[in-house]
Amino acid sequence: MQRMNAAQLAEYLKTSKASLIDVREPWEFEICQLDDSINIPMAQVPRHLSTFATAKVSVVICHHGVRSLHVIQYLQQQGIKDLINLEGGVDAWARQVDINMPLY
Repeated sequence: MQRMNAAQLAEYLKTSKASLIDVREPWEFEICQLDDSINIPMAQVPRHLSTFATAKVSVVICHHGVRSLHVIQYLQQQGIKDLINLEGGVDAWARQVDINMPLY
């Protein structure tokens, strides 16, 4: 597992492809999300293991980076590799990369 802050991830995404998986609840995802991210709420992750297993690299995203870290730990236990945690979550992204993104 790699950990990237918002600025590091923004730079990484300029040159690398990754699946952006947002594990927040749908109501949170409706407020704000990174472009091209898909919403798989944390409780539904076990049903979507193939999404993570088939991705070359998965960036796991939540509000502040805690739920995504728990999801990554679970995914690693399932044998899934090439995972990146967005430290600080969408809150950090909104404050450091996309200042027009809504905060909550």
